[in-house]
Amino acid sequence: MEKHNLLNEFPEFQEKIHQLKVEDTHFRKLFDEYHTLDHEIHKINVGEETVIDEHAHELKAKLLHLKDEIYSYLNK
Repeated sequence: MEKHNLLNEFPEFQEKIHQLKVEDTHFRKLFDEYHTLDHEIHKINVGEETVIDEHAHELKAKLLHLKDEIYSYLNK
C-alpha cells in the first residue's frame, strides 16, 4: 500500500510546496500534520497498527480535509 505524500498528490505544485514549507509557518504546520496523518494511516493499512474502524475512518476524513485545505492554499 503506497503512501500519499503531498509531492505525489500535487506534482504540479512541487516548487510551491517546497517554497511554502520554508517560508510560511502555517503551511509548514499543515504539511507536517498531513505527513504525520498519512504515515499513521499507512501503518494501519499495512497492518503495523490495529485500530477500530471508526478511528481509521476519522483519520482518513481528517487527512482528506487537510488535503483540501492544502490544495486551496496552493491555489492562492
